[in-house]
Amino acid sequence: MELKEVLQVLEQLAPLSLAESWDNVGLLVEPSKRRPVKTILLTNDLTDAVMEEAETMSCDLLISYHPPLFRPIKRLVQKDWKQQLVVRAVEAGMAIFSPHTSWDSVKGGVNDWLVGGLGSGQVSVLSQGLGGAPHSHKLEFMVRSTEELNTVMEELKACDGGTIQQHSINRPDNDGIHVSVTCSDSALTLSVHALLKHTAPSQSLSIVKLEKPPLPGHGQGRLSVLDQPLTVATAIQKMKSHLGLNHLRLALGLGLTLESSVCTVAVCAGSGASVLSGVKADLYITGEMSHHEVLDAVAQGSSVLLSDHSNSERGFLTSFRERLAVRIPDSVAVVVSKADRDPLEVV
Repeated sequence: MELKEVLQVLEQLAPLSLAESWDNVGLLVEPSKRRPVKTILLTNDLTDAVMEEAETMSCDLLISYHPPLFRPIKRLVQKDWKQQLVVRAVEAGMAIFSPHTSWDSVKGGVNDWLVGGLGSGQVSVLSQGLGGAPHSHKLEFMVRSTEELNTVMEELKACDGGTIQQHSINRPDNDGIHVSVTCSDSALTLSVHALLKHTAPSQSLSIVKLEKPPLPGHGQGRLSVLDQPLTVATAIQKMKSHLGLNHLRLALGLGLTLESSVCTVAVCAGSGASVLSGVKADLYITGEMSHHEVLDAVAQGSSVLLSDHSNSERGFLTSFRERLAVRIPDSVAVVVSKADRDPLEVV
């Protein structure tokens, strides 16, 4: 299977447009020589141990949930451990792809998998995902004649590469022809300059920024109103089983006990304090929160369950492997890393 074909499948499963604006997602390393993808390795983090595993199995595509390349780099040298790994991937002709927050946001992704550990419920998104189309603007103005309208529209189309959309044209009164069009964010300045060259449009121009539409079910974090309420103690055991862990860290909400009821749970995989902050829920579940963020949650009456960062994400790889495997040929092996692990452990 060609690399571009695998990337198309990955885009279908979780569009990269769902990722946060600050994130670095997608194809991060592309080999110069084309070769068929026969082995795909899934990992939460790209570490030295995972790279050795990938090299041993002659991996063609390494999908690392966390991007090994995040901040801009000016050189590839051996003194930086992440740069070492990227160099090894290039030398091996291995592609690297990172989905990160697109997997968090997509419906059925990491956060839906995480909240599912406590059973079924009415699930909603905490931070709503928006459509991936670029921002656009509605320009409303008047022209005095059909001839001026045709001239202005041709100029606007030239500003926006011919893609400008004409919304409506009508004659409500004798003042002239009322026009409403949309243009992309990148074409706004040129479009306005074009309109200002004409007297009637320049005197009547109004500009409205159009918001991106919400995408139901997509976004960061999840809130579940459980179909079957649990005690805190039962929630702990369920999450240990779901995450495959022997230990979790717990902070009980103010005045609560292990036998207190959990009817609502808010989750955010990884480091979720910014998404969970202020959410009304009996229980917060995330990978990590700072000392003071935990104190804030406890004071508002929410218990907090922490698994360490990557432990709240890694289990999704097995679920994703199944989804990917059914969409690609049987000749392509999809493997979940055995070397990948959270760097922290209880001792």
